Amino acid sequence: MSADDKIDSWKTSFPCTRAEAEAIDAGDIAIDAVLMTTEEVEDDRERWRLDAYTEMEPDAAMIAALRTLVPSAAAVEPVIEALSPEDWVTMSQEGLEPIAEGRFVVHTSAHPVAVPPGGRAFLIDAGRAFGTGHHATTSGCLKALDAMADHGFENVIDIGTGTGLLAFAARHLWPRATITATDIDPAAIDVTRENAAANDVAAIDLIVADGALDDTITAKAPYDLVIANVLAGPLVSMAPELAAIAAPHATILLAGLLETQRAQVVEAYTACGCALTVADVRGDWTILTLTAGAERYVPTRPIDPKGRDGWALDI
Repeated sequence: MSADDKIDSWKTSFPCTRAEAEAIDAGDIAIDAVLMTTEEVEDDRERWRLDAYTEMEPDAAMIAALRTLVPSAAAVEPVIEALSPEDWVTMSQEGLEPIAEGRFVVHTSAHPVAVPPGGRAFLIDAGRAFGTGHHATTSGCLKALDAMADHGFENVIDIGTGTGLLAFAARHLWPRATITATDIDPAAIDVTRENAAANDVAAIDLIVADGALDDTITAKAPYDLVIANVLAGPLVSMAPELAAIAAPHATILLAGLLETQRAQVVEAYTACGCALTVADVRGDWTILTLTAGAERYVPTRPIDPKGRDGWALDI
């Protein structure tokens, strides 16, 4: 980078293993960064890379926080690069080849695609919000939604929408349904609005909210499809409120949890009258489809917010 180039952001990279990459939870560290993981050598579980994109030059505290996510790199010095705006666009898209799940194809600006016959392509660039479709949790949700195409859903909510991708897929599948997308992060809602315009997706109600604890969300309940692609801790914490906004026999689609966390998530929703119907295991990750009880669930005690920190950082 020449002296005349403007520094727009910074990229800090560490080597890591696949297990570390798949277990990364950005909510575990107190820094403002976009985290991306990349397979450096195909099918090699030990050759992955963590890249952290930040607006500020990383200091010792930030580097130490990133090290906690990749213990295998404890003795490795990070590679730190100053990025111009052009660098950021290029690097944030590298390696993000188009993905296909059912009738859906998701691609970045760097990898345009033709719309598949009878399908739908979405342009989702990596940036300020999570959920490009390239992580197993998001792609697994796309597959699950595609399999539900024949369901006549009328009132759908996507909790922790990130980039808006899952809400867009729902709009395509159920054009007459009411679709609501929420996120605790206002930036994610801004990104969703931008992505909706870029993809010509209309009539998505956007709400900045902490889970389902919002008067507008509860006023529009009950929902016959509830989607939450977040993290295991928040999913457990939000079980009573998500079950409470679900209609009798509603479908509840949950993702962002590791297979090792499945039991505790299922237990939390079973306690709220829900039953597991499908578990799609993708590597270390699991996508759960549940059915709400025959009667609408009413919480028996106040909602406990414990475990909700970082829930907007879906992947």
